[in-house]
Amino acid sequence: MTEITEDILKKVIEKRASDSYKGKYGRVLLIGGSENYGGAIIMSTEGAVNAGAGLVATATHPLNMSALHARLPEAMFIDWHDSKLADLIKKVDVVVCGPGLGMSDLARQILVILRRCTSENQTVILDASALDLIGKDKTLLPANAGHLILTPHQMEWQRLSKIRIPFQTDSANINALNQLIPDSNAMLVLKSNHTHVYDGTDQFFVNPIGNPGMATGGMGDTLAGIIAGFVAQFGPSVDTVLAAVYIHSLAGDLINKDNYVVRPTKISKVLPKLMKKYSELD
Repeated sequence: MTEITEDILKKVIEKRASDSYKGKYGRVLLIGGSENYGGAIIMSTEGAVNAGAGLVATATHPLNMSALHARLPEAMFIDWHDSKLADLIKKVDVVVCGPGLGMSDLARQILVILRRCTSENQTVILDASALDLIGKDKTLLPANAGHLILTPHQMEWQRLSKIRIPFQTDSANINALNQLIPDSNAMLVLKSNHTHVYDGTDQFFVNPIGNPGMATGGMGDTLAGIIAGFVAQFGPSVDTVLAAVYIHSLAGDLINKDNYVVRPTKISKVLPKLMKKYSELD
């Protein structure tokens, strides 16, 4: 076990060059947000935008378009019924699928399209409903992606791995991840009060920070977006994912100093300032 420390932020977050342009910092597509869960994909999108992804698009139910544009004019929108979704998936660097996706036939079909369209040059982050759907049908797993990052909370991991929460030991989690995705192109970010990150080998990492104020709906959706923004900019390495996990909790701890409840949207709000700080440290 290795404990994640503040040093990971200094290692991963780079100062931007003066000749920067948006295409240099990655293209992210987020898919989710059914009629009743539009907030989930909007919070995830906000995490990706505020974490610095160069171009961000959101495929969601059309009912969410006005709210998405009102809150995040920086993000592009596509109706997830649109036949152009498959082409868009092929053009991005990182796909997040699952926040607010739901368990409908359409949600399942979106996973079929994702599996068909992703390639070895892309990273796919699977969260929430996407993991529950895959738990019911393992053939939906987009295993042809170059990198897979699973971000379940413990109950979602139970449904996917069939390991009950009391028995989710590190060795059991490593074995389950390797059985599910044997090619070692996967990472597991198992969310809890002290999130564990497994890298597809025998290594695993523990996040020592975070606080009870973060026990709020949308916290995991926001983390998935932050991971996407970091991977788009800094590459799909273990260090990148560890940095995203750590800064998410660090922001939460800063907010918790003066607030009993930590809202996920507030975490996204402080990310640019935190990233600026660590980009300038040696």
